[in-house]
Amino acid sequence: MALNFINFNGQILPSDSKLLTVSNRSFKYGDGLFESMRLLKGKLKFAELHADRLQRGMKALKIDGYSQMDAWFLKDIAEQLAIRNKAKHGRLRLTVYRDGEGLYTPSANKAGYCLEIVPVEEPRYFLNEKGLIVDVFTDVPKPCNYLSNIKTCNALTYVMAAIFKAQNNLDEVFLLNQNGFLCEAGSANVFVYYQSHLYTPALSEGCVEGVMRQVVINLAKKINIPVTEAQINPEILYEAEEVFITNASRGIQCVMGYGVRRYFNKISKLLMDELNKD
Repeated sequence: MALNFINFNGQILPSDSKLLTVSNRSFKYGDGLFESMRLLKGKLKFAELHADRLQRGMKALKIDGYSQMDAWFLKDIAEQLAIRNKAKHGRLRLTVYRDGEGLYTPSANKAGYCLEIVPVEEPRYFLNEKGLIVDVFTDVPKPCNYLSNIKTCNALTYVMAAIFKAQNNLDEVFLLNQNGFLCEAGSANVFVYYQSHLYTPALSEGCVEGVMRQVVINLAKKINIPVTEAQINPEILYEAEEVFITNASRGIQCVMGYGVRRYFNKISKLLMDELNKD
């Protein structure tokens, strides 16, 4: 297999290069954030939405240089790295970290970054053929504050959820917030179709502000599916007609079962068709 290349602060380097020191703040404190993105046919999808979210996240974390991380910059570095890796389609992760030393108080607030790509063969988004089996992870509720909507490098809640998922032979897990309401999935946002209405947890419920979440909300409105951002009791999972999850890497993934409950996938198929048209 050919060696994969990364972009580390503007330099194209082999992915196995030794680059970080023990003083790196992302390593020590999770002091950073990241964007998961998708490259299709050599082009970065939803660059404007990713840039907007990244810039707002950097500003909230008081990391300098956010104005430079615009859509043009993201498209340029993504497409250059794809060419270097001879990849037409792929999944990208851009990690932005506070590039300074210090203890909890940083010595500087300048930004460093690393862009990775995993080439894939898929030229568009595909709905999963086998629906996901899910359960609710309750051990570590997610707090509700302004940091909760940002994809930070502090991911221990998701790590513990993933361990629970593996131990219980699940395909995905749902997280609850500090108040016991539905928040998100382990690596995605959650949508619930109930009584001919589509619901997703509001940002005030502590979920990550997913790019694909916003895309799907817009698509649902476009094709006249009523959609509401709301506070959702997890008990609705026993009554819902359909449940699916979304993220920028995979688009839409349908859920087949939660406990003894089984779901349809009519709405997820409809929205996936619209996503690929878009």
